[in-house]
Amino acid sequence: MFKLDRFFKGMLIGLTEVIPGVSGGTVALLIGLYERLIEAINGITTREWKRHCMFLINIGLGMGAAILIAARAIGWLIEHQPHPTFFFIMGLVLAIVPTLLRDVDYKKEFGAKHYILLLIALTLVGLTALAGEDKGNIIEIFTWQTYVLLFLSGWLASTALILPGISGSLVFLILGVYATIIEAVSTFNMPILITVGCGVLLGLLITSKIVRYFFYYHKSLTYAVMIGAVAGSLFVVYPGIPATLVEISICIVTFIFGFLVAYLLGKVNKKATA
Repeated sequence: MFKLDRFFKGMLIGLTEVIPGVSGGTVALLIGLYERLIEAINGITTREWKRHCMFLINIGLGMGAAILIAARAIGWLIEHQPHPTFFFIMGLVLAIVPTLLRDVDYKKEFGAKHYILLLIALTLVGLTALAGEDKGNIIEIFTWQTYVLLFLSGWLASTALILPGISGSLVFLILGVYATIIEAVSTFNMPILITVGCGVLLGLLITSKIVRYFFYYHKSLTYAVMIGAVAGSLFVVYPGIPATLVEISICIVTFIFGFLVAYLLGKVNKKATA
């Protein structure tokens, strides 16, 4: 049965999934949908799959509608205002790090192994900035390797709904396919959308169980990896120094604005979970 409240909650999650650095899982937590969403994803393979599917369809329709609307705006900004846009995203990403550190209470929970994992994750993600596609460029030549990359990108990005604090769009940015996927959503490029969608679906069905296990039974280690990955993604998002003083000033403003948005969202999240 279609339920309008679930549709609108899905829209809220979908809007954040388009913006790198803002986690759909965090928003699901804020609006009281996180545990039910995890239950539904893991319940697809049980006898009550019909009930869980109906719930996910309501949420999915809302997410799809929001993504279609937001993708056009984000795509235009990346094409016409790349530096201010990516500095805004950097602000979002930077503000997530202290939020995650606070959530896991790192002063009590973290030991040597946690910091080692954090540094490994930071280094590995940071190094992708050297090897990946230009984040502002749209892939134009498609081979079977490209579709494998898109499929795996969807698979990895699906963890964003499982782990609050991790953004699916940020995963796309790290892998160099963000602009391509945004363009595909805007132009309804079905081969790309189907490929990414299949990766997301398989990731939710399979990887969600693995991620859920580590999140609940090895939470501090999982957070260490998450924090390192998010911090390392700053190197991936960084678009370079703007050409003019005016553009530098605009980028500083958008960076601060992005930081404040994510910081305030973290504050709301803290109150909601207190």
